[in-house]
Amino acid sequence: MSDLNLTSRKTVRDLLATFGVSADKALGQNFLVDAHALSAIVAAAEIAPTDTVLEVGPGLGTLTVELAEQAYSVVALEFDARLLPILTLTLESADNVEVRNVDALAFDFTSFPADSLLVANLPYNIATAVVTRALESMAFKRLVCLLQREVAERLVARPGTGAFGSLSLLVQHFGHPRLVRHLAAGSFAPEPAVTSSLIRIDTDSRAQPEPELFAFIRLIFAHRRKTLAKNLQLAGYARERVAEALRNLHLDPRVRGEALDLDTFRQLADQLLPRP
Repeated sequence: MSDLNLTSRKTVRDLLATFGVSADKALGQNFLVDAHALSAIVAAAEIAPTDTVLEVGPGLGTLTVELAEQAYSVVALEFDARLLPILTLTLESADNVEVRNVDALAFDFTSFPADSLLVANLPYNIATAVVTRALESMAFKRLVCLLQREVAERLVARPGTGAFGSLSLLVQHFGHPRLVRHLAAGSFAPEPAVTSSLIRIDTDSRAQPEPELFAFIRLIFAHRRKTLAKNLQLAGYARERVAEALRNLHLDPRVRGEALDLDTFRQLADQLLPRP
């Protein structure tokens, strides 16, 4: 591996200057410069020597180097072609890493081997979409990601809390999320305007995609300040059918979506789907 200290702010500045590159805010580029956080990511991932790892947004290769030392193989998806020469340098001795210049949102996650790992410092602007698509692909036994704290709290939120919503339900359908730790802005260069969080999601191999159910759930969270019944009516469900379904499930007609757990949503969908 490269002898560069990639958790050094000076090294990061020098690398970017040498290659004539600056961090692109629009791409959510905030490079990790916190050695303790780097160790926490690798520890949370629990990488075995036989594991295949997907990394989205390797940036300068800081995390990639550590993943390569632990895993059987690493595939790193980097959208920004400007960073490819830097990655060639920082990963020059990593013969088990494949860097692909592709858009992660166009990447076929189902093409990855079963029981792989996704480990990444995710760009903020695509974090939710990457986590969602990775879970729906059912290719990963574990996801360990750095993302914006607000998004992380939505992923792990429980019913009855303000952060709870359709994303929380989707994540909890596919696995068991937990928040590992928060990271201050100073852990990155350049520093983002928000706090970041490290999350781990251990997936449930028995879970199957249920697009119809989650399309239904998203309807209920379309207007968060309105009741569950009102959201359903706005989505086209007859008032009488909605009222009957709530009575059958012994739900208060004033209940809001954030008060219900996944099993209750599934029972409600059974009452109302298919749509009239």
